[in-house]
Amino acid sequence: MLATFILKLREGGVPASITEYLSLLGAMKAGVADYNIDDFYYLTRAALVKDERHLDRFDRVFGEFFKGLEPTDGDMVQELPEEWLRKMAEKLLTKEEMEQIQALGGWEKLMETLRERLAEQKGRHQGGSKWIGTAGTSPFGAEGYNPEGVRIGQKESRHRRAVKVWDKREFKDLDDDVEIGTRNMKLALRRLRRFARQGAPTELDIKDTIRSTANNAGHLDLKMVPERRNTIKILLLLDIGGSMDDHVRICEELFSAARSEFKHLEHYYFHNCPYERLWKTNRRRRETETPTLDVLRTYGPDYKLIFVGDATMSPYEITHPGGSVEHFNDEAGQVWMHRLTGHFRRSAWLNPQPERSWDHTNSLSMMKHLMEGRMFPLTLSGLDEMAKELSR
Repeated sequence: MLATFILKLREGGVPASITEYLSLLGAMKAGVADYNIDDFYYLTRAALVKDERHLDRFDRVFGEFFKGLEPTDGDMVQELPEEWLRKMAEKLLTKEEMEQIQALGGWEKLMETLRERLAEQKGRHQGGSKWIGTAGTSPFGAEGYNPEGVRIGQKESRHRRAVKVWDKREFKDLDDDVEIGTRNMKLALRRLRRFARQGAPTELDIKDTIRSTANNAGHLDLKMVPERRNTIKILLLLDIGGSMDDHVRICEELFSAARSEFKHLEHYYFHNCPYERLWKTNRRRRETETPTLDVLRTYGPDYKLIFVGDATMSPYEITHPGGSVEHFNDEAGQVWMHRLTGHFRRSAWLNPQPERSWDHTNSLSMMKHLMEGRMFPLTLSGLDEMAKELSR
């Protein structure tokens, strides 16, 4: 019977081998699963399935073979997940309907109206255009649409129009152990390297040793020099979370490549725009925040500053005090950008967004202006251009 089951699994796309079959027989002989169908199911699944992608196929074949279920065709009837049903309550609008919805008219008006609504509203609201609620066109709430609003209690961004997020947000660190699929990114970053011999003389200078030994009538005269090291210093400031979730893979590749190429590499995270605080670890973000002024005091102007981000945000985050999407900042983002680019002699911005779309985002154009044009696409040619700029 089990041999037939193995053949059915293979027909169903589960690559169960003779080795796994023998393992299953050994486990059954040892009495791992006696006369309980659930125990038998988990035992066979553990012994015969080696890739989680095949779990659904295994379940289908197991149900057909042992429980007498009818084989299913491609049009399987499935129960809709609860999350899908909840999403049906979202406000879905056509492009024309979106264009008809008006913003309140600026940062100050938006914040003033929010304070008024908080004071007036007494209960939950859904589907309207005024109160704090869900699935409506009000600028306040979740699962709706407004060209400019405050996102309250929504798990993730949908239209990326929020100028403020009323929620505790958790981000993950970029992985610096990602295996690079191509060495080209590393090769592009190597253009930044600058070598010098510094420190104690620990490396044999072969040419000078030969010359000195010859001049010393053949008596060996060893000559040592300091090790040749890459002296370039890099400070990476990485935008994390929000719209940057779309670019995690390429940013991890860049981070991993930079960690392998530069000995003097420091990094910090920010969200959308640098303000008065940066942080080193996203999992313990609020416990490991570092004042940006401390970063300016710690790292000298000889560090090359590289921002990595899509510069896609509300323009208020750059121009207004309190404009940060996450907190009320005392000084506008552009003030901190001027401080950072003024302190570090060489700075550049790497943008994972396709360059052809840059002119369609106001905040991106503003950030490029603050960088005095030193914004480059996160591509191999963009890395090459950035390396040339920072090496001048």
